[in-house]
Amino acid sequence: TNTLSVPTAANALISYTLDKAGNEDVRSVNAVVGETNDGYLNDIRGRHITEKHVLDAISSAESGQVEEGNVGAGTGTRCFGYKGGIGTASRVVPEKFGGYTVGVLVQSNFGGVFQFNGIPVAKILNNYPNSFKYDVDGSCMMVVITDAPLDARNLERLAKRAMLGLARTGGIASNGSGDYVIAVSVAKQNAGNSASDELVQKKSLLKNEAMSPLFLACIEATEEAIYNSLFTAESMSGRDGNNLEKIPIKKIIELVKNSKNNKSIKD
Repeated sequence: TNTLSVPTAANALISYTLDKAGNEDVRSVNAVVGETNDGYLNDIRGRHITEKHVLDAISSAESGQVEEGNVGAGTGTRCFGYKGGIGTASRVVPEKFGGYTVGVLVQSNFGGVFQFNGIPVAKILNNYPNSFKYDVDGSCMMVVITDAPLDARNLERLAKRAMLGLARTGGIASNGSGDYVIAVSVAKQNAGNSASDELVQKKSLLKNEAMSPLFLACIEATEEAIYNSLFTAESMSGRDGNNLEKIPIKKIIELVKNSKNNKSIKD
């Protein structure tokens, strides 16, 4: 969500949890809410997000194709000076490395010097900040989910690799930019059973030596998710007449085609 709607979203998550069947005796809920500041387009001081919005989003969640671009928390975001948004991507590591999936969702709302597949797009198009006091846009929220059986320590290691994916797009974690990663393992074999009377719980954990393929998967998926958030976003006008244009996809395609010949592009 946006920065000033975190309390509302957290309260909605608490209500959702308390109202779930089987949670009648629950008296403690630690809600986790990610945010970026979309105040350039959004009337953020108006705090228009309600608990109903959050609960509706939860109830309508389903599997399948994920909406990207100007949706949800990505509606008002900007990235590299263009319209940002929500983006997703995933990787499946080879079976010989476990066959695990690493999925990434991003809320792109950050700055830097944009590059695509190693091509310095921002420099070629002269679309990058020229002052050290430039507007840092407002952060990036990244969520990494895997079915690999990882403990908190290796989830932290995996989360750190998402920052490498952000860097591959030209993001520089600018001064004032809060770039955060939440990593979660949904390994079924480690699902807890609070009703069990056993004093000791047994869990399967992936070896440290087997983490590298997951690291690469996380880096690639994060990079692609950021690109997807940009390429699916549309131009948008917001508060006080502020406007953000969508990324110039046709120009980038031309740059990619010409990159082998080291050609530039004309506006």
